[in-house]
Amino acid sequence: MAGKRLISTAYLPPIEYFSLFSQADEVFIEREENYQKQSYRNRCYILSAHGPQILSVPVYLGSLHKTPVKDIRIDYSKRWQQVHLRAMTASYNSSPYFEFYFENIEKIILKNFSFLLDLNMELTESVLEMLKLKIKISYTATFQPVGETENDFRYKITPKEESQYTVKKYFHVFDNNNKLVQGLSILDLIFNMGPESVNYL
Repeated sequence: MAGKRLISTAYLPPIEYFSLFSQADEVFIEREENYQKQSYRNRCYILSAHGPQILSVPVYLGSLHKTPVKDIRIDYSKRWQQVHLRAMTASYNSSPYFEFYFENIEKIILKNFSFLLDLNMELTESVLEMLKLKIKISYTATFQPVGETENDFRYKITPKEESQYTVKKYFHVFDNNNKLVQGLSILDLIFNMGPESVNYL
């Protein structure tokens, strides 16, 4: 089902997010919307030995004003980069493909982007390369209200609601009692399945 997709920006988001790329010829990433708190825009979930773990990028928010997502700046007063990279290493360093992909993710996270949108875009482009998906990506120029655009997934992939998307079962270092955890970052799939990852989207 090719065509265009409209999605939110996201920080190393779930497998479901990248399944939309695999179905599209072109993807538009929303940059004109007001920033949504407690969403995948600045957080992801990885699988640790103790279960799902949240990794959140701290951001500055306008005090009382709604802030466009394109203007959201990353807060480096908190040592989030070291926390995220240590957590990824602790969770996945024994995964089959960790050493093949982690270095590139690490370099991007350590780049000190000013804006969340830029960090997310470079990570997304890097993951698409790992998945060997060649998709045209553009930013939106204006905000289209919900319901006015076909294939609008901006607010459908959220940690606040249980997803209807079913992830195909794949190998995990932590088998979690043989139960597949939904909503995990694409990193979980890539570090565990490597070049085969695209077949699970």
